[in-house]
Amino acid sequence: KDPIDLTTDGSRRARGFDVWAALQSLGRRGLAGLIDRNCDQAAWLGADLQRAGVEVLNEVVLNQVVVAFGSDARTKATIGRLQKAGECWCGGTRWRGREAMRISVSSWATTQADLQRTLKSILQAAEGS
Repeated sequence: KDPIDLTTDGSRRARGFDVWAALQSLGRRGLAGLIDRNCDQAAWLGADLQRAGVEVLNEVVLNQVVVAFGSDARTKATIGRLQKAGECWCGGTRWRGREAMRISVSSWATTQADLQRTLKSILQAAEGS
């Protein structure tokens, strides 16, 4: 029998294709380098946010940084201002019962200049400007 006759998943997108294409294009070492670079970029951003007085809630070991700006209300307002400004996009989440901003560094094209603009934009949103 054809698998399509046995399941309703025939319309699901081929999620493995993205990984296959990246491996075909970059190779194993290239893909590993991309992942390592995004993790290093997240660590840099997390450290600079922390130096600026932003509370980093997670240990930044992957490409995710989770931060808060004091109260839940201030954190939500900061996320709203950041998204409205449009320089970068970071979403809201709940982390251990608190409102938080989740920052994901996941693009092959992210540069140090991008990180610096992102840092500046986040800090401006936190100040309310």
